[in-house]
Amino acid sequence: MWTKDAWISRLNPVEQVGEGPAGSPAEESHEGHNHDHAGHSEASSIELSPSGLENIGFEPFTVEPCAYARRLNVPSVVVEVPGRSQVHITAPLTGVIEEVFVSQGEAVEAGQKLFRMRLTHEELVSAQREFLETLSKLGVAARELTRLSALDKGVVAGKRILEQEYEQDRLQVALDASRQAMLLHGLTEEQVEEVRRSGRMFREIVVRAPAHSATDKSCESPHLFTVQNLGVALGEHVNLGRELALLSDHCELLIEALAFEDDAASIRHAAEAGLPVEAKQLGRTSSGDQPTGLEILYVAGGIDLESRAFKVYVRLPNRIALDKTGPRGARFLEWAFKPGQRMELSIPVETWENQIVVPTTAVVDEGAEAYVYRQNGDHFERVPVHIRYRDQNAVVIANDGAVFSGDVIAGDGAYQMHLALKNKSGGAIDPHAGHNH
Repeated sequence: MWTKDAWISRLNPVEQVGEGPAGSPAEESHEGHNHDHAGHSEASSIELSPSGLENIGFEPFTVEPCAYARRLNVPSVVVEVPGRSQVHITAPLTGVIEEVFVSQGEAVEAGQKLFRMRLTHEELVSAQREFLETLSKLGVAARELTRLSALDKGVVAGKRILEQEYEQDRLQVALDASRQAMLLHGLTEEQVEEVRRSGRMFREIVVRAPAHSATDKSCESPHLFTVQNLGVALGEHVNLGRELALLSDHCELLIEALAFEDDAASIRHAAEAGLPVEAKQLGRTSSGDQPTGLEILYVAGGIDLESRAFKVYVRLPNRIALDKTGPRGARFLEWAFKPGQRMELSIPVETWENQIVVPTTAVVDEGAEAYVYRQNGDHFERVPVHIRYRDQNAVVIANDGAVFSGDVIAGDGAYQMHLALKNKSGGAIDPHAGHNH
């Protein structure tokens, strides 16, 4: 494909000194093709200097037939994954917030400390007290039974030993019940064992970030939560079940598109065939960071009665746009895609082979006619073309011989060439004809 600098350099008069027709750009640009363009007509061609080409923002485009995917463009918005993108951290027990380890907006790993609570949960305190008391009584009963068993049978009646064994069994049942009560009130097996080993009641608990329920391969490593909201302050008394923090997991989101009922068959075909879907973030001119190769996840089962529209959901793997370390070593992340961003979803619905596809800026409309400007030596010729299809990104020109494979046309600057040609011929032109705002 001709580049802008390469094309303009060929028009430089210094470089063309001594060159004959065999060295002209027109002949070289069609080398290897079985067609020639006739000499240009002054009424339908324009010659511009290198500086003039620079002024109109000229960009060359080389015509090459290719496959064209006709696409359905539908408005959409980025949304969170229900049940996965948000994690509510609640108080496992009643207590007082003694320490807050994180700040709002901070990124945290699974298992990282979030809060330290001093427990004041009355039922848990009672369960621990009963557990320790029963444990102590069970030890006394065990020692008494050992002492009685060591005596001669004539000294101690068998009934007394049997009663002591019954007492030991009763205390063991009470101990197990207290143990289950502590587990039901939020203590872990390790914490209950610590109470048993140390003989002291558990006075505080550390609340940590949970493990990920599902780690998708599309998530960037490391897979982190973000503290979206802190619901408590240092020293605050919280009851069982109170929300302490809201964590968000945005490593993968969804694109929610709104399509009309008439497009259902085309969208269903694209979903069944697994055709790659593209998305464009509105307001961005650069296409380098736009998501491509996406997959339709599912089509909603209902249709809105008023708008007659239905929703389509597409998986959107996210990526980290900014990773910054703040005070205390806290890590802060910015994700490239965020819930609420408006996008346009592009769904392929039909593929046409061997088509001539050019940029929208390469075609100039004038009434019923459409033109492209093709390079012919140091001139550009106005060539009428038949438009088969167009969308906001490209124009499909009929492959009927108006332009050929290898032709170089004005991909950008065609409209300005058209104005210059009209001015040269003295014809008036609507300044808005063929130009889309």
